[in-house]
Amino acid sequence: MTALNRFKTWYNAQPRALRALLTINVVIYVVWILALMHVGLTNRFVFNHLALSPMLPDILFEPWQLITYNFLHLGGGFWGFIHILFNMLWLVWLGREYEEMHGAHQLLGVYVITGVGGGLLTIALALLAPGFFGAAFVYGASASVLGVATAIAITYPYKKIGLFLLGPIRLLYLVIGFLVLDVFFLIGGDSGTAVGAHLGGALFGLIVARTEQAGVDLTGWAHIFFGDGQRGRSRSGSKKSLLDRLEDWLSTRGPRITTEEEDDASPEKSGGGSMFQRMRGRRESEGGGSAIEDEVDRILEKISEQGMDALTDEERRILQEASRR
Repeated sequence: MTALNRFKTWYNAQPRALRALLTINVVIYVVWILALMHVGLTNRFVFNHLALSPMLPDILFEPWQLITYNFLHLGGGFWGFIHILFNMLWLVWLGREYEEMHGAHQLLGVYVITGVGGGLLTIALALLAPGFFGAAFVYGASASVLGVATAIAITYPYKKIGLFLLGPIRLLYLVIGFLVLDVFFLIGGDSGTAVGAHLGGALFGLIVARTEQAGVDLTGWAHIFFGDGQRGRSRSGSKKSLLDRLEDWLSTRGPRITTEEEDDASPEKSGGGSMFQRMRGRRESEGGGSAIEDEVDRILEKISEQGMDALTDEERRILQEASRR
């Protein structure tokens, strides 16, 4: 198999939202490097109207910059290439599992919301301390990628990432360490780093994850891009996320829950936890479920603590078979 065929196979295997985000970012970068950046008129247009200008009143007249800057990697040369390379690598490493578990709308929604949040905090900090945060233009997917990483780290606090020479490290610690280094670089006078965007992306990633844990889906609007109904219930044959399919399956096998029991099982009264953890507690109070339900519960508990990549091949097979029942 040629390298091109291997790439096509890999590319087609990526889930929908991740594939779309990769394509948009990479195509814009390639077109920019090969053509647009060398033409004075288009170069000025992109920087002045599509990259984020954090100083008022510019952003008030062009609010779309809060979204468009997340898809632009305008640095040339080696470091410009490294910028987009690492952003896209981290998006693949983290985004694929997240989308498979939570659905295409969730990944796209978190990417956009945290990118916008990074832009908003950049603007606020530029107004408060222009000497530190008053960069002329901000661009790149770093705020969105860090927002996705933060949302995953909060949702799965025990998830680990294997790093070269360092071994497995909790994603939550990795995010915190990156933000701390960001602040140190800022104090050291590195004005080229969009620290405000990074901090804002992480902050809004935290907000999205916490609101989802509280039962509020801030990414529901993104269903429209994939033809989905609420919580991934398709109106056009589109694929549900793994968690949605498992929720459907478990709900048909668990005991019927009354409105009063639902209130008692809410995150506020049950001390939080995932939907599967709360469902597990309700079924155990009714005497437990079947062997396959108990095994699925155990696997989901493992996912909530360590992430999807901690599963064995057999555990993945059990989840996939259960979701198709």
